[in-house]
Amino acid sequence: MGDKKRYALVGTGGRSSFFYSAIATDYSATSCIVGLCDTNQTRMDYANTKLESLGHPKVPTFLAADFDKLIETTKPDEVIITTMDRTHNIYIVRALELGCNVVTEKPMTIDAPRCREIFSAVERTGKSVRVTFNYRYAPHNTKVYELLRSGAIGTVTSVHFEWMLNTSHGADYFRRWHRDKRNSGGLLVHKSTHHFDLVNFWLQTRPLSVYAQGDLKFYGRENAEKRGVTKFYSRAHGSEAAKDDPFALHLDTIPALKAMYLDAEHEDGYYRDQSVFGDGINIEDTMNLLVRYRNGAVMSYSMTAYAPWEGFRVNFNGTGGRLEVEVVENSYVNSGGEQAEEGSLERRSILLRPLLEKPREIEIGGSTGAHGGGDTVLLNDLFGEPVTDEYMRAASHIDGAASILTGIAANKSIATGQVVFVDDILHVPG
Repeated sequence: MGDKKRYALVGTGGRSSFFYSAIATDYSATSCIVGLCDTNQTRMDYANTKLESLGHPKVPTFLAADFDKLIETTKPDEVIITTMDRTHNIYIVRALELGCNVVTEKPMTIDAPRCREIFSAVERTGKSVRVTFNYRYAPHNTKVYELLRSGAIGTVTSVHFEWMLNTSHGADYFRRWHRDKRNSGGLLVHKSTHHFDLVNFWLQTRPLSVYAQGDLKFYGRENAEKRGVTKFYSRAHGSEAAKDDPFALHLDTIPALKAMYLDAEHEDGYYRDQSVFGDGINIEDTMNLLVRYRNGAVMSYSMTAYAPWEGFRVNFNGTGGRLEVEVVENSYVNSGGEQAEEGSLERRSILLRPLLEKPREIEIGGSTGAHGGGDTVLLNDLFGEPVTDEYMRAASHIDGAASILTGIAANKSIATGQVVFVDDILHVPG
């Protein structure tokens, strides 16, 4: 594979094809996959089938216990990590120690001790970690950064940020491994890391303190019982009760999910189609935060994981006016359809209200594809020819830590009822 940059990929579940499909097609001239690693052979075999269908040669596969052997045998330049969140740190640290740079899916990790391990490994090895915050690259989010940087509303004093996950996308976190906080850190770490990173990026600052409240108000068996539900099941496959449940995910009707999960269950017992109204859910679906930033700005933030629409509203108040943003995204289930549908746009608007002047709509550059058009730009930044990015959107391990610390502090605040100072959890340099 000549002078191509060599990538090994760890974790061949739903998110992995975003990376390997791009390398096999748009970036095949400069990049290649040299090996796959997972806890599940069936899932790796499916990824190999997909690679071959895209014109990329089949690559060797290694079970998780043989990660070192993967690196020694295939000699990658970089390792792409798309495993379960709680295992990111294991592969990040070991890849760095074995001489590779790392590209990791968000969140970088789920708690402060794991962050410290990653910081230490970067310092020890001199290798780099990139965290793939695709929302930074969406044209509307880049436009917000541009406007705030230009001083369009003066100094930002407060932010109100509301994010809605609908009953398709939002529910999906309650079917999967994410439903156990031990695996994901809850949605304030797993999902909100995107949103907290955007605020850090937009305001060019870091969180100082966090106060949060969070509850499970909609999903889970107890909530369903309160609403009068009487039929329950543990998973959709093979269940009569699931046939009438609009929240059930039927793996055998979606080829990609069947191949990656239903056909792979015999190896690890992982069920991708658990009931969102079952027992064993210990993450929140209703979350509210107050965050103070180092630059003096304050944010009120809310996330609802059972909304009737998908997207966000964020409003910035400043000494020179107000900026109002609304983005409505199309609904999706991870790997349940075309990759380009994930977070694609239904509509978006940015309204600038300068003090003592008439409000005006801001024109936003065109965008196509997933995550508001951010995926395409991110992939080009990762795998395309190097270019200077005036917006400095590439995110390091420092950015990865700064984004999750808001969620980690929020989890601690929910548990204790107290305001939590971020530096008491982990000091992030810079």
